[in-house]
Amino acid sequence: MSPFRTIISIFQLRPDYSKRVFGLDVMRALAIIFVVSGHSLMLEKAETGFPWIRLIDGVELFFVLSGFLIGGMLIKIFENSPDYNFQTIKNFWIRRWFRTLPAYYLVLFLNVIFVYTGIIKEDFSQFNWKFFFFLQNFSQPFVGFFWESWSLSIEEWFYIFFPMILGIVFLIMKQFQISKKYLFLTAITTFLLVPLLLRIFIASKMDVDAFWVQVKIFKVVIFRLDGIALGLLAAYIHYWHYNIWFKFRKEAFVAGIVICYSVLYSTWEPNEFSTKVLKLLIQSIGCMLFLPLFESMKKGPVMATRIFTHISLISYSMYLINLALVAEVIRDNFPPADATSAWIAFGVYWVAVIGFSTLLYKYFEKPFTDLRDRFSKN
Repeated sequence: MSPFRTIISIFQLRPDYSKRVFGLDVMRALAIIFVVSGHSLMLEKAETGFPWIRLIDGVELFFVLSGFLIGGMLIKIFENSPDYNFQTIKNFWIRRWFRTLPAYYLVLFLNVIFVYTGIIKEDFSQFNWKFFFFLQNFSQPFVGFFWESWSLSIEEWFYIFFPMILGIVFLIMKQFQISKKYLFLTAITTFLLVPLLLRIFIASKMDVDAFWVQVKIFKVVIFRLDGIALGLLAAYIHYWHYNIWFKFRKEAFVAGIVICYSVLYSTWEPNEFSTKVLKLLIQSIGCMLFLPLFESMKKGPVMATRIFTHISLISYSMYLINLALVAEVIRDNFPPADATSAWIAFGVYWVAVIGFSTLLYKYFEKPFTDLRDRFSKN
């Protein structure tokens, strides 16, 4: 084998395309591309305005897509478990944590090393024990150190709380012989209402500006769980009302585009009630409406399938490393001085993110994910 082929083989993933849904891979790939594009702005010194249009919030896409995919799994677990109990919940948690925790803790360790040694110019005192338990932004804001972890905290706490609340609802209501369909919907409704009420009665009273509305509200766990709950609502509709889901997929997609770009191009004063309480909920609803059309796209062109599937597979690794371990390293050690160097840094940034993420996924993230079958019962 030639050296070139050897290098290529190191980065090849060889997934089983027959088991994947092309449209959902496209949606996940677009979500991480939007996130990484947003973080690349710290490298932009040429003031080109690239990519020249406003992009839909990639994190909101991730939230609803994650809720949809894991919601589908939870529905099947719930439906197929005669007695939905703690063992069932524990198996779900084990499978979830083998997927997310090893890579998270590795990247957290690397962030500690990079900040402590000065490779990244962040305040090391911002690091504390809360990062080990996803408490860094549970009810209070945080800034600086490993800042991108805020969204993973929201996801982790959602998937801790939701199966528990579902179990409580099942335990209380099973004696009334209520259909599991409505029990699942009750749990979803709880997670749609509670964060909304917390924003109404707590977040809406905060005095914030354009920066602090992001930090104190949009990036705090207790205020943001409803975005993922909308993904579960989509999974509920897909599973129990598939005819509606499929029939109106195109209309839903158009409505989602209209809603998302109406939010993007509207004026939202940071200290207004509507901004603090409703803005991201409306945008999440728009993102949720993309799901029926993307889910219906089972297959795609060969080259597009390979590209989007690759990006989709490494998306979690891209999320973990793109900001601190790549963008901030470039910013703090090789800051662009002019337009030409800014574009070079931009290209290096993307190559580094995709390259290192592929290696992280293939040789660390996936091997740990594959271990979960040994420690949980399907």
